Amino acid sequence: MELYDVTIVGAGPSGMFAAFYAGMRNAKTKLIDSLPQLGGQLATLYPEKYIYDIPGFTKIKAGELIKNLEKQLTTFNHTYYLEEEVLEIKKVEDFIEVTTNKDIHYSKSVILALGNGSFQPRKLALDGIEAFENAGLDYYVTDLMKYAGKKVAIAGGGDSAVDWALMLEPIAAEVSIIHRRPEFRGHEHSVNKLKTSSVNILTPYVINEVLGDDRISEIVLQQVKGEESVRMTIDNLIVNYGFTSSLNLKNWGLESTRQGIIVDTDMSTSIPGVYACGDVVQYDGKVKLIATGFGEAPTAVNNALHFIDPKNRTQPGHSSSLF
Repeated sequence: MELYDVTIVGAGPSGMFAAFYAGMRNAKTKLIDSLPQLGGQLATLYPEKYIYDIPGFTKIKAGELIKNLEKQLTTFNHTYYLEEEVLEIKKVEDFIEVTTNKDIHYSKSVILALGNGSFQPRKLALDGIEAFENAGLDYYVTDLMKYAGKKVAIAGGGDSAVDWALMLEPIAAEVSIIHRRPEFRGHEHSVNKLKTSSVNILTPYVINEVLGDDRISEIVLQQVKGEESVRMTIDNLIVNYGFTSSLNLKNWGLESTRQGIIVDTDMSTSIPGVYACGDVVQYDGKVKLIATGFGEAPTAVNNALHFIDPKNRTQPGHSSSLF
């Protein structure tokens, strides 16, 4: 049995930074994730999307942020187990047993950086819509230049939909954004930029029909609580209604809600030796930003190491300290 100091479950940005910081503390570290690559949702769903809440960057593409985190991780010789789904976490004597669909891992402490769990896009609820997937209908954007010179419609009212519209404005021939409510849910700064851009704003409308032979060529919009309908010729439709996630923690014995894992101020969960960080964490005043997860990660690592050995300081020296 090989015993690790810290096993991190989840290789999104918070999990990756937690692994880096664990290396800074000379902890023998293992990283487990169900996806075939590091980076979580940012790498899988949003590699071309700009991220605006990373300190020191006015904006940075998600894919670039993940590459930077990967480069940072090469500082240490960590162990990675990808394409493994964690099924159970159990405290056994003086260590923790992590059971996956492929193996059993043993660790002195565990940090859960699960994000929102496994995810699937909320799809457009129209009969026969599946025929247009990969034929003009997209739920993910992995290559902005795919839409160069095209007429693109974006359905959605959150930050991602607004950001895609603004990013595609200088690339596509024409961009329209469709939202079922009069007001958008995105950050105020982004929404103000949208309103002063050349993007066609269509609110409050829903997509009522998608037309085309081999691929999408038109969509029909219906006014919410109204009689007006609009027929649009398009080349591509991007649907951004968010994602459904499956985060099944019932069998893990953790105190949790539907929104995630309950933690104390030291990021400890209800299982001794198990800590958490990132979007999966729940506490009063929690703000779900990548920057928040980056701050929670060192807290989880330092307290996990203190749990392993009380002689380990929970507040080690740092690069800005004066000695």
